[in-house]
Amino acid sequence: MEVRHILEKIKDGRLSVEEGIGYFKGLHYLDVGCAKIDTHREERVGYPEVIFCPGKTTDQVKTIIQAMLEWDSNILATRASENLFEEIRTFCPDAVYHPLARAITVKKRDIETPATYIAVVTAGTSDVPVAEEAAVTAEIFGNRVERVVDVGVAGIHRLFYNMDAITGARVVVVAAGMEGALPSIIGGLVDKPVIAVPTSVGYGASFNGLAALLSMLNSCASGVCVVNIDNGFGAGYMASTINRLT
Repeated sequence: MEVRHILEKIKDGRLSVEEGIGYFKGLHYLDVGCAKIDTHREERVGYPEVIFCPGKTTDQVKTIIQAMLEWDSNILATRASENLFEEIRTFCPDAVYHPLARAITVKKRDIETPATYIAVVTAGTSDVPVAEEAAVTAEIFGNRVERVVDVGVAGIHRLFYNMDAITGARVVVVAAGMEGALPSIIGGLVDKPVIAVPTSVGYGASFNGLAALLSMLNSCASGVCVVNIDNGFGAGYMASTINRLT
């Protein structure tokens, strides 16, 4: 129950002051044993808590999602397996699995979508899973996403044929492995923030994305910021924050 709703109920006499105090005490977090769910996060920062599934048992994730279903917030679980999704669907038929992103979403309410949009771009098709994590994250947080796939430097002419979708965005997410050059190129062509996502795609000397990460951190293009290797979620979250600024 959101703060505004609690105050409105108290004002209208549908809730006593004592009952309202009880709700406020529960706003900070909900202890479900295996986790302390930050129930006040959406009120505080604009987005609800997100579930990172690796390292958690199936029962732990189920317990967390069952508790979160009590709130009027959309739910996102990242790095989830299809087997985990099948378990979630037994008690939450509205859950949706995004296989490329390896994400589970539960849409509990519509969020007003900004007129502007986010472009999610990949250097290669192998970068799509990380990019999809960014796209799904941005979409569940109420953004329109335009996807541009496989426009990396090995065939740079492909990028130029797709620049309209990129330049029209308010913020651009670029996922790239190998040498990680694409964010720098796009950063030199657009007047929008570019969020670079190094992926762990590449041969031995790419060091599982470290080479791309260092390339992006050393970009000479202004306006490029960098998230961690394979962190599509972090990129999608940041892009959503930028896109929703008024």
